[in-house]
Amino acid sequence: MTDLARLLRPRSIAVLGSGWATNVVTQCQQMGFDGPVWPVHPTRQQIAGVPCYATLADLPAAPDATFIGVNRLATLDVVSELAGMGAGGAICFASGWRETGEDALQDKLVACAGQMPILGPNCYGVINYLDGALLWPDQHGGRRVDRGVALLSQSSNIVINMTMQVRGLPVAYVACLGNAAQVGLARLAAALLADDRVTALGLYIEGLGDAAEFAAIAQAAQTAGKGIVAIKSGKTAAARDAAASHTAALAGGGAASSAFLHQIGVAEVNTPAELIETLKILHVHGPGLGRRLCSLSCSGGEAGLVADLAAPFALDFPPPSPDQRQHLSDILGPIVTVSNPLDYHTFIWGDGPRTTDVFTTMLAGYDAGIFVIDPPRPDRCDPTSFEPALAAIVAAGKATGKPAFPVASLPENFDEDRAIALIDQGIAPLMGLETALAAIRAAQVTKERAEWQPWAVTPPRCNPLVMLAEGDGKALLAASGIATPRGVTALTLPALAEAASDLVPPLALKGLGFAHKTDAGAVRLNLVTLDNQDPIPGATGYLAEEMVTSALAELLIGVRRDPVYGATLTLGFGGVMAELLADTVTLVLPVTAEEVRDALRQLRLWPLLDGYRGTQRPDVCAVINTALALQNMLRTDRMLDEIEINPLMVRAQGAVAVDAVIWKETP
Repeated sequence: MTDLARLLRPRSIAVLGSGWATNVVTQCQQMGFDGPVWPVHPTRQQIAGVPCYATLADLPAAPDATFIGVNRLATLDVVSELAGMGAGGAICFASGWRETGEDALQDKLVACAGQMPILGPNCYGVINYLDGALLWPDQHGGRRVDRGVALLSQSSNIVINMTMQVRGLPVAYVACLGNAAQVGLARLAAALLADDRVTALGLYIEGLGDAAEFAAIAQAAQTAGKGIVAIKSGKTAAARDAAASHTAALAGGGAASSAFLHQIGVAEVNTPAELIETLKILHVHGPGLGRRLCSLSCSGGEAGLVADLAAPFALDFPPPSPDQRQHLSDILGPIVTVSNPLDYHTFIWGDGPRTTDVFTTMLAGYDAGIFVIDPPRPDRCDPTSFEPALAAIVAAGKATGKPAFPVASLPENFDEDRAIALIDQGIAPLMGLETALAAIRAAQVTKERAEWQPWAVTPPRCNPLVMLAEGDGKALLAASGIATPRGVTALTLPALAEAASDLVPPLALKGLGFAHKTDAGAVRLNLVTLDNQDPIPGATGYLAEEMVTSALAELLIGVRRDPVYGATLTLGFGGVMAELLADTVTLVLPVTAEEVRDALRQLRLWPLLDGYRGTQRPDVCAVINTALALQNMLRTDRMLDEIEINPLMVRAQGAVAVDAVIWKETP
């Protein structure tokens, strides 16, 4: 298939339709597009003052890009004719395709396009602010730029709203996918990033498509020094088969997508405002913002607010070095306490050289700096007194080569013209303190393993899945080197009692055939004998095991196939605690031992695994080895669909899989 260059960066544009088409012609004129715009209409003489051509065949040449603003049935004929005449690509605006159940009609559209790229259908189109080419039928809030970020969205309304921002972000492209019948997210993202004038990419994602392809594009972007930041919608949706296991519930929704984005080095944010502010950082400084931060303000209240609001983002504000502390004290005097965040008071306010010295001295010892400053509104106040501090921020950034972020505590306290001017000087002003902190945290994301790729997605199963009996499941675990308790199984309780005569109490009695035994009342613990036990309603058999003693922690470890990302690993504390506390972490496979260890450190209850207050440390290495063994089981046996150990009883030496749920395809 031909590339998207002609469609995204056209030298000629054709427009079909009437009302919506008029907007396309007008906006190209207003934005200063210097190529020809050719309206095509069978009866009208002109559109927006531009003479019309009656048919596509009448055009002087095959257009590089075409906006098709006619109904869906007429769109089929237009696309076919454009493809036949060698056009560069088209935007298919009409709705009424697969989104309304008309799958065959959309398939026919793709067939009509052949090798010619099309965006959509049901697509708003593309805005190229670099060249003034707008194949876009609605209003927008952008401006011409020489370089900037690209916005790519699977929702037209959300990206329209983002063009209305007054935060100074230079936007080079806006692009929508619509139904993505032919050109999907990864291919359009790659085409936008291929433009040297594009500095970063912002995404609004509803569905990712080919995860491996997107991971490769993210790697290429990082190699080129271009960051990617995304909003992933639908994170609250439950995963498939969520009732089958804790792992399915915990790895569902946004857990797998967030893990995937993080592992490929794509920053994830939650709101359009955070997306815009993160893109500013990526536009000016590129990906991989350093983690050691300093914060400066002329108010103790602002310094405290930064510290409080930064805590949920786990941002790092190390104290100044002794040399920094001494030099800052010499400038600011004995009344000012030198710390980080730093309240430098107002003693130097208006003194440009001293302010520059303070800002530069502080910033030099860190990876990046936050400078809280809210210039007065220019329509009612005089912002002149703030100019020395703003100039000092710029000077400190240039002198140190470090990112210096002027941060307004409220977004409306920084006007657009001032923001644009600062960005042009290599300074990224951030609007709204909490949003700015979220953006800084997002911009710190980097891909740790350049060669990492997710596993291929398992093809649809031909046969149904079955849950293995616990005894059979534990035999699989034991064969993979995972310790399990001594136990016996039987169909009846009398037979079980006889088989368990060699087991050492206390014993655990379990009814088989339940995904969640505890919820079903199918677990009895601390039994001295199995004699005279009542049957467990609904049990298909019974398991007796020696209870594990001396456990220091109980964990959940689960791996499962994922229909988008290949397979995932989920870690948390055992039982329902993981769900109640929402204290779990999910990774996309494959993973290394160090990545599993880092994931465990992300748990809020990690201190319990690290000798909290002098307590004995559980064997974390045994936990890591168990996770890697489960990964290997899933990798080597394509029939396995999900394995959950809950709980994994972790001792000072070793770990034992006390309960296991394994789902496997039937032969």
